[in-house]
Order: sequence, then structure tokens, then C-alpha cells
Amino acid sequence: MLKRNIRVVIADDHVLFRSGLRNLLSQIKNVDVVGEAINGQDLVRRSIELMPDVILTDIGMPVMDGVMATKELARRKIGSRIIVLSAHSKEEPILKMLEAGALGYVLKSADSDEISEAISTVYHHKPYFCKEITEKLTEIVTKNYHLPPEPDVDFTEREKEIMRLICREFTSKEIASTLNLSKRTVEGHRTRMMDKIGAKSIAGIITYALEKGIYKRQSIFCKTVKVEAKKEIIAPVN
Repeated sequence: MLKRNIRVVIADDHVLFRSGLRNLLSQIKNVDVVGEAINGQDLVRRSIELMPDVILTDIGMPVMDGVMATKELARRKIGSRIIVLSAHSKEEPILKMLEAGALGYVLKSADSDEISEAISTVYHHKPYFCKEITEKLTEIVTKNYHLPPEPDVDFTEREKEIMRLICREFTSKEIASTLNLSKRTVEGHRTRMMDKIGAKSIAGIITYALEKGIYKRQSIFCKTVKVEAKKEIIAPVN
């Protein structure tokens, strides 16, 4: 149970959309909208001022777009978890936002239940992608299998264990408990793995693990508010 409500800032250059989103979020328990931004530059300024837990941002905005704003927030180490809320489900904007440091991606057609689930998930430092984006990421990974292979990065067995648990949406605390390690040790491993592959976020680790076969799913699933059975087989690759 949360000790306090999740503080959220929303960014979109359309007044009507921001108004509708604010009204939608007001119906979600444990969520407080503490600020709004009309463009990426305004989002950076408001985020530094308000230090929100979660940011919901569009990509295409004037002055500074969502990609540049996300990169700037990552550079400034604000600590806010960023969810893309966009009408775009094309490959380029998805990859650009994930590379910039976004932890979630949801389409603007999402209802309040899905947005609530996305906010709660990224608040706990876990990635969240709606069904359409999960399918698109899978398509991207599958397509990349046909490209010339890049040199494999040398990971220790412990790093591979941690990588697989990250793919299964374990938090650092849960990984530490599972592997009998300290949370600080897990976070150190995670940082080194990100440095090895040049990833800027957990999403980069997950994408790499899928591309290289370090983590395999027999079936693809996406988290939804209605809890459904997840059937997956973990196939470690040495």
C-alpha cells in the first residue's frame, strides 16, 4: 500500500487533451496531478520545480519535443519515471523515446484503467508497454534477427541471472531477495550491464536480452488491468 499519492505531471501542447487527461486522472485513487506543461521546455522546468514521481508526456510538442525533454530530464537526474502517452505506434518514435530513457509507452486511446496500471507499474521502477507497443517491440526484435550479428558482450553468469529477472519485471529489491544479494549489489550489476551495452534505461536491457536470446519467452503477453494468466518459459542461454 502506498504511503502517499503518486505525484504526476502531464505534458501536451493541446489544451483540451490536457484537460481531459487531468479529469481522467482525478478519478484514479492514489494519483495527484501536481502540474501541467505545454511543451518539452516547460516540462523540464516544471519537473525541476515539482519533482514528480511520474511524468506523462506526448512526443510531438513545440519548442522542445518529448524526446529532447526526456533526454534532458535524464541528464539532470530528476528521478521521475516517464511514460509516453502518444498517438504514434510507429517504430522510430518508440525507439527514440525508449533510448532517451522513457520507462513506459501507452497510446492515447488507453482508458483510465490502463493508464492507472501504467502509472503504478513505472512508479515501482518496472517498464510498462501497452499491447500494441509490446507487439511492435517484438516485431522490431524479430526483424533485427536478420541483421548481421553484432559482437556479443561478455556477461557473467550472475549478470545474466539479474538480466533475466529484470525481463520478468522484478524490482531491484525482489532480485536481491531472490539471489540473496544486497539491493546495492544488484543496482551495481544493473549499472555495469547498462554501461556494457550502452543502454540508457531498463528498456535497453530488456531489448538486448531478447535480441541476444539471453531471455526467451515462448508466448508474448502484455500486462493489463484485468489480471490474466501469464504463460512463459524461461530458457537460460549460456
